[in-house]
Amino acid sequence: MGGDGALNLLAGLLGGVGLFLMGMELMTEGLRLAAGPALERILAASTATRLRGLAAGVLVTALVQSSSAVTVATIGFVNAGLLTLGGALWVLFGANVGTTMTGWIVAVLGFGFKIDALALPLIGLGVALRLSGAGTRRGALGTALAGFGLLFFGIEVLKDAFDGVARRIELPAGTGWTMVLAQLAIGLVLTVLMQSSSASLTVALSAAQAGLISAQGAAAVVIGANVGTTVTAVIAALGATANARRAASAHVLFNVITGVVALALLPWLVRWLLEFKQALGLQPSPALTVALFHTTFNVLGVVLMWPLAGRLTAWLQQRFRRAEEDEARPRHLDPTVLTVPVLALDALRRELARLRGLAARALRTVLELPALGGGAGADEAAAQARLASAHDVARGLARAVADFIVRLQRTELGADSAARLPDLLRVARYAEVAVEQAEEAAEALAPWPQPVQGVPQLELAAFRQRALALLAPLEAAADPAAGAAALEAALTEAEDAYAVLKAALLHAGARGELALDAMDAWLRACSELRRGLQQIAKAQRLAAQAGAAAAG
Repeated sequence: MGGDGALNLLAGLLGGVGLFLMGMELMTEGLRLAAGPALERILAASTATRLRGLAAGVLVTALVQSSSAVTVATIGFVNAGLLTLGGALWVLFGANVGTTMTGWIVAVLGFGFKIDALALPLIGLGVALRLSGAGTRRGALGTALAGFGLLFFGIEVLKDAFDGVARRIELPAGTGWTMVLAQLAIGLVLTVLMQSSSASLTVALSAAQAGLISAQGAAAVVIGANVGTTVTAVIAALGATANARRAASAHVLFNVITGVVALALLPWLVRWLLEFKQALGLQPSPALTVALFHTTFNVLGVVLMWPLAGRLTAWLQQRFRRAEEDEARPRHLDPTVLTVPVLALDALRRELARLRGLAARALRTVLELPALGGGAGADEAAAQARLASAHDVARGLARAVADFIVRLQRTELGADSAARLPDLLRVARYAEVAVEQAEEAAEALAPWPQPVQGVPQLELAAFRQRALALLAPLEAAADPAAGAAALEAALTEAEDAYAVLKAALLHAGARGELALDAMDAWLRACSELRRGLQQIAKAQRLAAQAGAAAAG
């Protein structure tokens, strides 16, 4: 390959991968914004059980004739938080079975459908929807469609870049293990270069039908193509969420494990399929044999993964862990203490104190934003990221507390201890809601990252000071009973300061000193902060009451 050819290949590689990743990002963002409860319900229903997820993967892949498209879309749904990891796994496994329909179409009809032909229409339609519906769900859907189109266009650029290279590769013949490994490598390389296992499959079927390679040799190429198609999933998972990377890893593991088993059984499996075809009286077509092999070994992969899926999911949950996922793991709720109710209740109180401290830090994060007078050094984007992380952690801890309480209820608890459990559950919920209120407050102030002219600074500073005074002991996880009186006094002062601030904001808006949209944003933010303070005070108050009852 000359210098110009190498440069064209490098340009095509960089451009294709860039378009692919940009399409993936736009698609994920668009799906996150456009997805409503209806789409979530449909996805949840279609992946509610293993069989439903498997069937969804098979049917959708058979319709669009591209396992890569279904794999990338599934990872996109996981990335957007619309699909759980467990549900996504079976869609991915089903996609591997569904893609075998391509072999049957080529073998029986000699026809292949190109999903790439949809790329430019999708981009055009998506951009039109986005321009005509900016800020609406229609615009978000347009972003997702344009992302799909860019994604497929990136695959097409990669195919074109490697087209000349792929045409120079000849399939090795022979049935020895050296030749079989070479055939497998050819299938893998062709798929990586052309970004299409269907294209590699078509090459293998055509060569087998023309007598240029044996059915066993073509089957080895197909195994390599199956493994090679995982590169698309790996690219799709670059920079994605931890769950999306886990889904991509599951796809890679499925294809590699299935490929290893199929390769180990290759001579016998091909011979059994030939005998099976003869017994059914099917035509002696090598292409048909290869298509039958492709379907058989992917179905075999599903059978192999069926008993392993639970352990695979658990293993994947331990990989690619984010800091907030580790923080969301309970530190005190050890199952071994469930046999001793006194220790279990103490562990619950410790975990709830940690959850209240997290909620207090989330509220303080908002109070330290520059718009609220927190200082120019605070970073709005970093604060938003911390709040989103705190929300994930609070949700995880609240769920862990609820599960622990359910298990504790099954033990031999005394009547007094059992009566306190609902209160402890409410403590967790109050703390979780306080984090949600902090997120809402930050979202209201997002368009104004800096202090705004016209906002009554003295009243705002007073409210901020009272709120921070209320939160300080909670962040330190202080004994709720020891500071009960101080908590009530701090809450009263914060409520009074909020009432003064609210009146001052309304006055500034009425006099034209503060723009109405800014006034609404500050009123909403301060109202959410006030509610968050109320929620965390309720949690602290209830925790103190539960502690007093336990001591009594």
